[in-house]
Amino acid sequence: MNAATSSNIFMEKARAYFDLTKFRLSATVVFSAAVGFVLGSVVLNYGQLALFALASFLTTAAANVVNQILERDVDKLMKRTADRPLPSGRLSVNEAMVFAAICLVVSQTILLTAFNAKAMGIALLSFVLYGFVYTPLKRKGPVAVAVGALPGAFPPMIGWLAATNQFGFEPGILFAIQFFWQFPHFWAIAWVLDDDYKKAGFKLLPSSGGRNINSAIQIMMYTVVLLPLCWVPMFLGMTGEYSAMLAMLLGVLFLIQTFQLMREVSTKAALRLMYGSFIYLPIVQIAYLIDKL
Repeated sequence: MNAATSSNIFMEKARAYFDLTKFRLSATVVFSAAVGFVLGSVVLNYGQLALFALASFLTTAAANVVNQILERDVDKLMKRTADRPLPSGRLSVNEAMVFAAICLVVSQTILLTAFNAKAMGIALLSFVLYGFVYTPLKRKGPVAVAVGALPGAFPPMIGWLAATNQFGFEPGILFAIQFFWQFPHFWAIAWVLDDDYKKAGFKLLPSSGGRNINSAIQIMMYTVVLLPLCWVPMFLGMTGEYSAMLAMLLGVLFLIQTFQLMREVSTKAALRLMYGSFIYLPIVQIAYLIDKL
């Protein structure tokens, strides 16, 4: 084997491990966690922030790897997931398991030694819920979305805990905003990908009828909850009135998209809602950061 061939094999393997982390998804989780860390910091230490971001990424990557190990057979059935490292054969299950273990051990060690046991404990709980509870529940019914919303909402709380070592209303509201946001977010995605999900036996839409008015109404109901929640960080002194007003405006626009879904009951409207959900959370969180800084 010549040097060029060895280099190609190494690069292919490295790419497979990179894909295994679901980098874009993990990066959004890291950003959300970093928001909590910054909001909780009295004096922001950028070195500590970078270290916390690394731990967050590795924890998320470990959970994503467990998810892909357990779903490797059903991933073969869906067009969008068939080329993932495990169903495509680019990595073995043993390689994925070792990688997940390394990511988890390193991340939890960082959180415990550089930050505190509270942050480590919630991060570990998030890993277990996502990898070993949410993942198998996806084939049971929409209860999986409620369970998955828990680890999905933990990142900003973990960030706050890492910065302050204190539970309280502040990390609770960061958790609540992200928790309720996930229902319209996940269900919009499930609506758009329903045909593909059915191939794998995933049942994620809230109504047994799938893409219907009942699902659209439930999506709307969870979106309504975001409107009062967006003011709470201001009342707790975490942010100012400008970010609260922007969050309210975005929440109203987000809600309008759910009304459009209720009127049209179409994949096109669900797709618009999905993109709206992608925009809503990061802009609100950035607004909170700007108010804080």
